[in-house]
Amino acid sequence: MTDRTIHLPVAAQPSVDSLVDLARLGEARGYGRAWLPETWGRDFVTVLTSIARETDEIGIGPSIANVYSRSPTLLGQTATTLQEVSDGRLRVGIGPSGPAVIEGWHGVEFDRPLRRTREYIEIMRTVMAGETLNYDGDVFSLAGFRLRCDPPETPVPIDAAGMGPKSVELAGRFADGWHAIVFTPDGLEERLEDLERGIELGGRDPADVRTTLSLTACALEDGERARDLARQHLAFYVGAMGTYYRESLSRQGYQDEAHDIAAAWASGNHGEALSHISDELLDDLGAAGTPERAREELRKFEVLEGVDEIAIGFPRGATTEEIEATIETLAPEA
Repeated sequence: MTDRTIHLPVAAQPSVDSLVDLARLGEARGYGRAWLPETWGRDFVTVLTSIARETDEIGIGPSIANVYSRSPTLLGQTATTLQEVSDGRLRVGIGPSGPAVIEGWHGVEFDRPLRRTREYIEIMRTVMAGETLNYDGDVFSLAGFRLRCDPPETPVPIDAAGMGPKSVELAGRFADGWHAIVFTPDGLEERLEDLERGIELGGRDPADVRTTLSLTACALEDGERARDLARQHLAFYVGAMGTYYRESLSRQGYQDEAHDIAAAWASGNHGEALSHISDELLDDLGAAGTPERAREELRKFEVLEGVDEIAIGFPRGATTEEIEATIETLAPEA
């Protein structure tokens, strides 16, 4: 059975407490984990610490912590501390993000993203195991660090995000799981073949590699409002967040639509960008509409073989009340 978790809102929320409240609602409704994106809002460390302190059972994790703005050693220390604070409920998602974020926001060269991700995984595991860090890689050469506290009693799984064939293969070969976002059912199945190839190359047990799909969802009695919000969300990501979402859509058979959305957005014509997102495309990438329709659209992702978890995400324009309504409607116990 596919697990359901929450991918907390990427859009700015009124306060840290509001994010904690959403995680508490998720816990009460049976969701297994609260994933927190880290983009232009609050940092994941402070928010996840607050959630850990105010909840009892729900898992926590960043999705995704980029592998440029913090050193791998620091990220290993951070994971160690969050695992202690949460009493063993942490799972970490990492990934390279893209040039628009890394170079534009953080001022770091977007260099060798796949190799860098692999080295982060290896370095973080050494740090969290409490071993002395002596690492000689292509990106990092590190020596002498060792935790001066106890390593986590429960090892922290490290998932890797990826959209292209090689990044997904890397997740299968080296990480404890793969985080997928902006995928159609057919596109996801194709990438799962890359994940399986990575698992084979790494001599891994498939049961040890978990697949999590972050899925934009909006379930409202006003079904048109829900679909409008989801359409705006998709147009923003394809049009404003660099090239990787556009390239992923193109690989999945929507090359013309991806190009047209991005071109219209770049010209400032956001209304035209929305017009290029057909109902078919919207349904292929999320679960939005009335409660009945959203549940139906969600099921077609949950039945995919190889998907272990659906992380219910929310359109960036949704209000707190609309997010709460979606959490309630799509809850596992519902």
